[in-house]
Amino acid sequence: MRIRTLICLFLSLALCTSVLAAPLRLVTGDDYAPFTGKALPAGGMLTQLVRAALQRSSIASSLDWQPWKRGYLKTLQGDYDATFPYVRTAQREEVFLYSEPLFTAEQYIFSRAGEVIELDDVPSMQGLRLCYPLGWQPPPIIQQLLDDGQLRRHSPTGLNECARLLLMDRDDFFISDRRLGETALQLSGVPLERFRRSNSAINRSTLHLIVPRSHPQAAVIIAQFNQGLAQLRASGDYQRMLERNLQQSEVAAP
Repeated sequence: MRIRTLICLFLSLALCTSVLAAPLRLVTGDDYAPFTGKALPAGGMLTQLVRAALQRSSIASSLDWQPWKRGYLKTLQGDYDATFPYVRTAQREEVFLYSEPLFTAEQYIFSRAGEVIELDDVPSMQGLRLCYPLGWQPPPIIQQLLDDGQLRRHSPTGLNECARLLLMDRDDFFISDRRLGETALQLSGVPLERFRRSNSAINRSTLHLIVPRSHPQAAVIIAQFNQGLAQLRASGDYQRMLERNLQQSEVAAP
């Protein structure tokens, strides 16, 4: 019995190694600065982080860029092995395994200067137009307001467009991580004084690499990726990578 167990363990490990010997097929989306973006150095902060973690685990990878919704669906269908960065939702957890957090994001409300929008004043939000990119999952409290018909959602392809739509008075506010929102506003080319950020974060969420549960080596991929990510953190490279990218994003605006 012991010999049979050892043989099964050996075959299992051999199978894992052979599957992961091929480059891991990654996909992410554009216009998510400073986290991901075709025009960003090495594809953005979290693109660099994901590939560095895989390298620490000796896993080669390829990367494709797709519209967010398409990349998500193609990963679920098996055309890609993994996608990133995604927040946890109950619906996604039914079909995906999540890595350890890549980054903890704090989400704020961004509106035009002089237009105070705070989550603790829900009545004032009645009928407002929320700009939230296609494929993004709103924070639970905002989703409830949408479901109740208190907010109207407009879903362009990226956050940069939300900043422009605020300036055009086409939408009233958008919600994003502080760094994402400020980068989008800077890229609009107008002074930041023309915008307002809410006084407090309305939500805190973690961003992850996700692998379909239907993938034959999903658990192995997640385990090895987490191992590489832990090594990045332990070495200090994780923090240095984040600080370098965030500093670059603060000075890159026109």
